Amino acid sequence: MDNGGMTNAGFILKIVCPDQPGIVYAVSQFLFQKGANIIDSAQFSDRFTGRFFMRVHFEAAQAKLDLQNLERDFQSIAQEKAMQAEFFSDAVKPRVLIMVSKLGHCLNDLLFRAQSQQLPIDIAAVVSNHEDFKPLVESYQIPFYCLPLSDQSDPRKSEQEAFLLNLIEEQAIDLVVLARYMQILSNDLCERLSGRVINIHHSFLPSFKGARPYLQAHQRGVKLIGATAHYVTADLDEGPIIEQGVARVDHTMDPEQLAAIGRDVECMALAKAVRWHAEHRILLNGQSTVVFQ
Repeated sequence: MDNGGMTNAGFILKIVCPDQPGIVYAVSQFLFQKGANIIDSAQFSDRFTGRFFMRVHFEAAQAKLDLQNLERDFQSIAQEKAMQAEFFSDAVKPRVLIMVSKLGHCLNDLLFRAQSQQLPIDIAAVVSNHEDFKPLVESYQIPFYCLPLSDQSDPRKSEQEAFLLNLIEEQAIDLVVLARYMQILSNDLCERLSGRVINIHHSFLPSFKGARPYLQAHQRGVKLIGATAHYVTADLDEGPIIEQGVARVDHTMDPEQLAAIGRDVECMALAKAVRWHAEHRILLNGQSTVVFQ
């Protein structure tokens, strides 16, 4: 049907609930009654946990739809099926805060992908504990904030985390990305931002957690190195894994060469994780994730 060149409003519905008969029928019937057209749908039943996961991307084919009405009218179904249900507009880009230290390859990659429309995100600000990348960030007309910390015992840490939380609230930040940010967030900050912080760790977790993983990998003589994008929790490098990448290496390579090879892997894994979060493709499943790619 010709709509005069206008694009119909699109929405995404994410569902997590106990597995049971009639879930897909209830969702499909609801959307049909709303005059919606399903663009794509994915689902997964976890037989180990008994939980059901679903992502539906749909558009308003005829009637006008809005998030508030969709959420209100879906409540009875969500309550009946014990669902955790969330609706999102596919036209809204999440506002992202990037944090970085002295290695800028992941930062540079995210900045370029966002500016060139390869990532559906709006980078609202960049925070670093060093001044190194201020010129790069400001060349993209993005605010840069330097919060210098020497180590975890720095007495300024609590004050700076309070500033960070205020910045996240003021800028309406949806997602924080740790793009090789080498400071550990406090347990309190991790809890406050649960499910909203993605970190890139430069190893194939759960192997080689913590500091200097490429040196650890070299000492063990690994034949594959990797990178892991995961949600941040209070337990260091233990959060739910979103994406991982690997590269083959051999005994002739020193730790610096492993790190050089690993940078591309880190960039790709992090970019995929950020995209999938921005497109609402990730659902938490305890300590793991369901990712509808």
